[in-house]
Amino acid sequence: MTARATSARPRRLPAVLLAVLVASCASGKPPTAAWQMDASSALERFRQAYLTGADRWAAAEFRQAREALASTGDATQVARAELTRCALQVAALQFDPCAGFEPLRADAGAPEQAYATYLTGAPLGPQAGLLPPQHRAAASSATPAIQDIQDPLARLVAAGVAVRGGRAGPEVVRAAVDTASERGWRRPLLAWLGLQARQADLAGDEQLAQQVRRRIDLVSGSAKPR
Repeated sequence: MTARATSARPRRLPAVLLAVLVASCASGKPPTAAWQMDASSALERFRQAYLTGADRWAAAEFRQAREALASTGDATQVARAELTRCALQVAALQFDPCAGFEPLRADAGAPEQAYATYLTGAPLGPQAGLLPPQHRAAASSATPAIQDIQDPLARLVAAGVAVRGGRAGPEVVRAAVDTASERGWRRPLLAWLGLQARQADLAGDEQLAQQVRRRIDLVSGSAKPR
């Protein structure tokens, strides 16, 4: 074969690139916007950082997500990010006002407004139907069955809402402790263990209180190796 014949041969596209092009043409759908990818990945990293107690990392990731969402000029998109942050705080028993959401409330959608009210622990009434499906039953029950919620993070949020609304007995706290422990979520685990210890003290269960405080020392790194 001559050099001229070799140079005339059409070059092949890399297999990965060819697959992407074929899939794109076959679907007929426009590519995902950059802001959606940036916001989604940053919010996911924010969740993980917050739940493990990495505050500086969490703050940086949330700032990136919010900036990406704000680029759309859509208040509902930004409101959802703020509610995500507030929900994580409730899951870790931090009951501060949802300050980032309030300036957006008037322009947010009805489901977002209902969810913001839900996070305060206040009764919702008919608005409960606007909540995400996993929260509707918990919002409508005086004794929420937290353990029936399949998603671990939603379970912790619902448990925090129950505490905030004065509807959380020891079984709710125990379910929250187990959930945070199974996922290795240090921040909420320490918060829920603290509440479990206080409940044990009030019930006069000294053995349980001491056991829980040993777990707190273990999680927080205060336990001394032998």
